[in-house]
Amino acid sequence: MKNRKWLSVVVATLFVLGLSGAVSAGTLEDIAQRGELRVACQTQGPPFSFIDKNGNRTGSSIELCKLMAAEMGVKVNFLNYDWDGLIPALLSKKADVLAADMTPTLKRAMKIAFSDPFMYTGSVVFTKADSPFKTIEDCRKKGVTIAVLLGSTGENDAKKAFPQGELKSYKGGGPLLIDAVLKGHAEIGVNDNSAVTGQMASFPPNSVRILEGMLSKSPLSFAVRYDSMDLLEWMNLFFLHISLDGRMEQNLNYWVNTMDWKKDH
Repeated sequence: MKNRKWLSVVVATLFVLGLSGAVSAGTLEDIAQRGELRVACQTQGPPFSFIDKNGNRTGSSIELCKLMAAEMGVKVNFLNYDWDGLIPALLSKKADVLAADMTPTLKRAMKIAFSDPFMYTGSVVFTKADSPFKTIEDCRKKGVTIAVLLGSTGENDAKKAFPQGELKSYKGGGPLLIDAVLKGHAEIGVNDNSAVTGQMASFPPNSVRILEGMLSKSPLSFAVRYDSMDLLEWMNLFFLHISLDGRMEQNLNYWVNTMDWKKDH
Protein backbone atom coordinates (compact mmCIF):
# COMPACT_ATOMS: atom_id res chain seq x y z
CA MET A 1 0.00 0.00 0.00
CA LYS A 2 2.80 2.40 0.96
CA ASN A 3 4.63 1.64 -2.28
CA ARG A 4 1.45 2.30 -4.24
CA LYS A 5 0.94 5.67 -2.52
CA TRP A 6 4.58 6.59 -3.08
CA LEU A 7 4.27 5.70 -6.77
CA SER A 8 1.17 7.90 -7.05
CA VAL A 9 3.03 10.84 -5.53
CA VAL A 10 5.96 10.39 -7.91
CA VAL A 11 3.69 10.18 -10.96
CA ALA A 12 1.73 13.26 -9.84
CA THR A 13 4.93 15.20 -9.23
CA LEU A 14 6.34 14.31 -12.65
CA PHE A 15 3.04 15.30 -14.27
CA VAL A 16 3.03 18.70 -12.56
CA LEU A 17 6.67 19.32 -13.47
CA GLY A 18 6.03 18.31 -17.07
CA LEU A 19 2.95 20.51 -17.29
CA SER A 20 4.84 23.42 -15.79
CA GLY A 21 7.60 23.03 -18.32
CA ALA A 22 5.12 22.86 -21.20
CA VAL A 23 3.35 26.00 -20.05
CA SER A 24 6.52 28.03 -19.50
CA ALA A 25 8.28 27.05 -22.73
CA GLY A 26 7.32 28.98 -25.84
CA THR A 27 8.56 30.99 -28.81
CA LEU A 28 8.60 34.25 -26.87
CA GLU A 29 10.86 32.68 -24.26
CA ASP A 30 13.12 31.30 -26.99
CA ILE A 31 13.38 34.76 -28.57
CA ALA A 32 14.15 36.37 -25.20
CA GLN A 33 16.83 33.80 -24.34
CA ARG A 34 18.33 34.03 -27.82
CA GLY A 35 18.19 37.82 -27.69
CA GLU A 36 17.13 37.88 -31.32
CA LEU A 37 13.93 37.99 -33.39
CA ARG A 38 14.43 36.16 -36.69
CA VAL A 39 12.33 37.52 -39.55
CA ALA A 40 11.78 35.93 -42.98
CA CYS A 41 11.37 38.69 -45.57
CA GLN A 42 11.94 39.59 -49.21
CA THR A 43 14.98 41.54 -50.33
CA GLN A 44 13.33 43.44 -53.19
CA GLY A 45 9.70 44.11 -52.39
CA PRO A 46 9.26 47.88 -52.03
CA PRO A 47 7.60 49.55 -50.26
CA PHE A 48 7.45 46.70 -47.72
CA SER A 49 10.96 45.24 -47.76
CA PHE A 50 13.96 46.25 -49.87
CA ILE A 51 17.57 47.46 -49.91
CA ASP A 52 17.60 51.21 -50.56
CA LYS A 53 20.05 53.33 -52.56
CA ASN A 54 22.25 53.70 -49.48
CA GLY A 55 22.54 49.92 -49.08
CA ASN A 56 20.25 49.82 -46.04
CA ARG A 57 17.43 47.36 -45.52
CA THR A 58 14.16 49.18 -44.99
CA GLY A 59 10.47 49.32 -45.91
CA SER A 60 7.13 49.29 -44.14
CA SER A 61 7.32 45.68 -42.89
CA ILE A 62 11.00 46.01 -42.00
CA GLU A 63 10.40 49.09 -39.85
CA LEU A 64 7.44 47.39 -38.13
CA CYS A 65 9.67 44.44 -37.24
CA LYS A 66 12.34 46.77 -35.90
CA LEU A 67 9.66 48.26 -33.65
CA MET A 68 8.61 44.77 -32.55
CA ALA A 69 12.16 43.83 -31.64
CA ALA A 70 12.64 47.09 -29.74
CA GLU A 71 9.48 46.44 -27.71
CA MET A 72 10.74 42.90 -26.98
CA GLY A 73 14.14 44.22 -25.96
CA VAL A 74 16.00 42.07 -28.50
CA LYS A 75 17.88 42.62 -31.75
CA VAL A 76 16.36 41.69 -35.10
CA ASN A 77 17.85 39.44 -37.78
CA PHE A 78 16.36 39.70 -41.28
CA LEU A 79 16.60 36.60 -43.49
CA ASN A 80 16.24 36.96 -47.26
CA TYR A 81 13.99 34.69 -49.33
CA ASP A 82 12.17 34.69 -52.64
CA TRP A 83 8.41 34.83 -52.29
CA ASP A 84 7.93 31.07 -52.56
CA GLY A 85 10.63 30.46 -49.95
CA LEU A 86 9.03 32.53 -47.16
CA ILE A 87 6.58 29.93 -45.83
CA PRO A 88 9.10 27.02 -45.99
CA ALA A 89 11.59 29.17 -44.03
CA LEU A 90 9.02 29.75 -41.31
CA LEU A 91 7.90 26.12 -41.14
CA SER A 92 11.49 24.85 -40.98
CA LYS A 93 12.05 27.10 -37.92
CA LYS A 94 14.73 29.15 -39.61
CA ALA A 95 12.58 32.20 -38.79
CA ASP A 96 10.21 33.15 -35.97
CA VAL A 97 8.06 35.54 -38.02
CA LEU A 98 7.13 35.88 -41.67
CA ALA A 99 6.90 39.60 -42.49
CA ALA A 100 5.76 40.38 -46.02
CA ASP A 101 2.79 41.83 -47.89
CA MET A 102 1.11 38.42 -47.69
CA THR A 103 -2.62 37.77 -47.94
CA PRO A 104 -3.91 35.42 -45.22
CA THR A 105 -5.74 33.02 -47.53
CA LEU A 106 -7.57 29.99 -46.18
CA LYS A 107 -5.18 27.72 -48.09
CA ARG A 108 -2.10 29.32 -46.53
CA ALA A 109 -3.76 29.26 -43.12
CA MET A 110 -3.76 25.45 -43.32
CA LYS A 111 0.01 25.69 -42.84
CA ILE A 112 0.75 28.89 -40.92
CA ALA A 113 -1.02 31.13 -38.39
CA PHE A 114 -1.73 34.69 -39.47
CA SER A 115 -1.85 37.79 -37.31
CA ASP A 116 -4.68 40.28 -37.34
CA PRO A 117 -4.47 42.31 -40.60
CA PHE A 118 -2.28 45.40 -40.43
CA MET A 119 -3.76 46.87 -43.63
CA TYR A 120 -5.99 46.10 -46.63
CA THR A 121 -5.08 46.11 -50.30
CA GLY A 122 -5.93 44.25 -53.52
CA SER A 123 -4.68 43.05 -56.90
CA VAL A 124 -4.48 45.52 -59.79
CA VAL A 125 -3.62 45.25 -63.47
CA PHE A 126 -0.76 47.32 -64.89
CA THR A 127 0.75 47.72 -68.34
CA LYS A 128 3.03 49.99 -70.39
CA ALA A 129 2.00 53.61 -70.48
CA ASP A 130 1.51 53.42 -74.28
CA SER A 131 -0.25 50.04 -74.22
CA PRO A 132 -3.50 49.61 -76.19
CA PHE A 133 -5.09 48.10 -73.06
CA LYS A 134 -7.15 50.87 -71.50
CA THR A 135 -9.50 48.94 -69.20
CA ILE A 136 -9.51 45.64 -67.33
CA GLU A 137 -12.15 44.41 -69.78
CA ASP A 138 -9.68 44.91 -72.66
CA CYS A 139 -7.38 42.41 -70.94
CA ARG A 140 -9.88 39.54 -71.06
CA LYS A 141 -9.09 38.70 -74.67
CA LYS A 142 -7.81 35.23 -75.46
CA GLY A 143 -4.05 34.79 -75.41
CA VAL A 144 -3.15 37.97 -73.50
CA THR A 145 0.18 37.35 -71.73
CA ILE A 146 0.12 38.13 -68.00
CA ALA A 147 3.12 38.47 -65.68
CA VAL A 148 2.42 37.24 -62.14
CA LEU A 149 4.47 36.37 -59.06
CA LEU A 150 4.76 32.64 -58.41
CA GLY A 151 2.57 31.57 -55.48
CA SER A 152 1.07 35.03 -54.96
CA THR A 153 -2.52 36.15 -54.52
CA GLY A 154 -2.10 38.07 -57.77
CA GLU A 155 -1.44 34.77 -59.57
CA ASN A 156 -4.73 33.35 -58.29
CA ASP A 157 -6.63 36.55 -59.06
CA ALA A 158 -5.26 36.59 -62.61
CA LYS A 159 -6.37 32.99 -63.21
CA LYS A 160 -9.91 33.88 -62.14
CA ALA A 161 -10.14 37.24 -63.91
CA PHE A 162 -8.48 36.21 -67.19
CA PRO A 163 -9.30 32.52 -67.83
CA GLN A 164 -8.32 32.86 -71.51
CA GLY A 165 -5.03 34.58 -70.74
CA GLU A 166 -1.54 33.09 -70.77
CA LEU A 167 0.09 33.35 -67.35
CA LYS A 168 3.84 33.81 -67.00
CA SER A 169 4.85 33.14 -63.39
CA TYR A 170 8.05 34.72 -62.12
CA LYS A 171 10.04 33.63 -59.09
CA GLY A 172 11.49 36.47 -57.04
CA GLY A 173 10.38 40.02 -56.24
CA GLY A 174 7.60 42.14 -57.66
CA PRO A 175 9.88 44.43 -59.73
CA LEU A 176 10.45 41.44 -62.04
CA LEU A 177 6.84 41.77 -63.19
CA ILE A 178 7.14 45.44 -64.14
CA ASP A 179 10.43 44.71 -65.88
CA ALA A 180 8.80 41.86 -67.83
CA VAL A 181 5.98 44.13 -69.01
CA LEU A 182 8.28 47.01 -69.97
CA LYS A 183 10.57 44.65 -71.93
CA GLY A 184 7.62 43.11 -73.79
CA HIS A 185 7.82 39.65 -72.22
CA ALA A 186 4.21 40.10 -71.03
CA GLU A 187 1.46 42.48 -72.10
CA ILE A 188 0.08 43.11 -68.63
CA GLY A 189 0.99 42.33 -65.04
CA VAL A 190 -1.08 41.54 -61.95
CA ASN A 191 0.15 42.21 -58.44
CA ASP A 192 -0.73 43.83 -55.13
CA ASN A 193 -1.70 47.49 -55.52
CA SER A 194 0.62 48.85 -52.83
CA ALA A 195 3.52 46.77 -54.14
CA VAL A 196 3.06 47.96 -57.73
CA THR A 197 2.78 51.58 -56.63
CA GLY A 198 5.97 51.32 -54.58
CA GLN A 199 7.92 49.44 -57.26
CA MET A 200 6.99 51.87 -60.04
CA ALA A 201 9.26 54.40 -58.34
CA SER A 202 12.29 52.31 -59.40
CA PHE A 203 11.44 52.60 -63.11
CA PRO A 204 11.40 55.58 -65.51
CA PRO A 205 8.63 58.09 -64.70
CA ASN A 206 5.33 57.56 -66.51
CA SER A 207 6.49 54.27 -68.04
CA VAL A 208 3.89 52.14 -66.23
CA ARG A 209 0.13 52.65 -66.03
CA ILE A 210 -2.22 51.00 -63.51
CA LEU A 211 -5.65 50.29 -64.98
CA GLU A 212 -8.67 51.59 -63.10
CA GLY A 213 -10.34 49.13 -60.74
CA MET A 214 -9.19 46.23 -58.58
CA LEU A 215 -9.49 42.48 -59.11
CA SER A 216 -9.83 41.83 -55.38
CA LYS A 217 -9.69 43.37 -51.92
CA SER A 218 -7.59 41.56 -49.37
CA PRO A 219 -6.08 41.97 -45.91
CA LEU A 220 -2.32 41.77 -45.34
CA SER A 221 -0.87 40.01 -42.30
CA PHE A 222 2.33 38.72 -40.74
CA ALA A 223 2.53 35.02 -39.83
CA VAL A 224 4.01 32.54 -37.35
CA ARG A 225 3.96 28.76 -36.95
CA TYR A 226 1.03 27.11 -35.17
CA ASP A 227 3.41 26.12 -32.38
CA SER A 228 4.04 29.83 -31.69
CA MET A 229 0.63 30.97 -30.49
CA ASP A 230 2.23 32.96 -27.65
CA LEU A 231 4.13 35.00 -30.25
CA LEU A 232 0.95 35.42 -32.30
CA GLU A 233 -0.96 36.81 -29.29
CA TRP A 234 1.91 39.18 -28.52
CA MET A 235 2.07 40.34 -32.14
CA ASN A 236 -1.66 41.06 -32.25
CA LEU A 237 -1.32 43.10 -29.05
CA PHE A 238 1.64 44.93 -30.61
CA PHE A 239 -0.43 45.86 -33.67
CA LEU A 240 -3.22 47.09 -31.38
CA HIS A 241 -0.85 49.29 -29.37
CA ILE A 242 0.80 50.94 -32.38
CA SER A 243 -2.61 51.44 -34.01
CA LEU A 244 -3.85 53.28 -30.92
CA ASP A 245 -0.74 55.44 -30.43
CA GLY A 246 -0.47 56.43 -34.11
CA ARG A 247 2.74 54.62 -35.04
CA MET A 248 0.96 52.29 -37.47
CA GLU A 249 -0.74 55.20 -39.27
CA GLN A 250 2.59 57.02 -39.44
CA ASN A 251 4.26 53.95 -40.97
CA LEU A 252 1.59 53.33 -43.61
CA ASN A 253 1.26 57.00 -44.57
CA TYR A 254 5.00 57.24 -45.18
CA TRP A 255 5.61 53.90 -46.87
CA VAL A 256 2.34 52.78 -48.47
CA ASN A 257 -0.22 55.56 -48.87
CA THR A 258 2.24 58.08 -50.33
CA MET A 259 5.60 58.16 -52.10
CA ASP A 260 7.24 60.21 -49.33
CA TRP A 261 9.81 57.44 -48.74
CA LYS A 262 11.22 57.77 -52.26
CA LYS A 263 13.13 61.00 -51.55
CA ASP A 264 14.90 59.40 -48.59
CA HIS A 265 15.58 55.95 -49.99
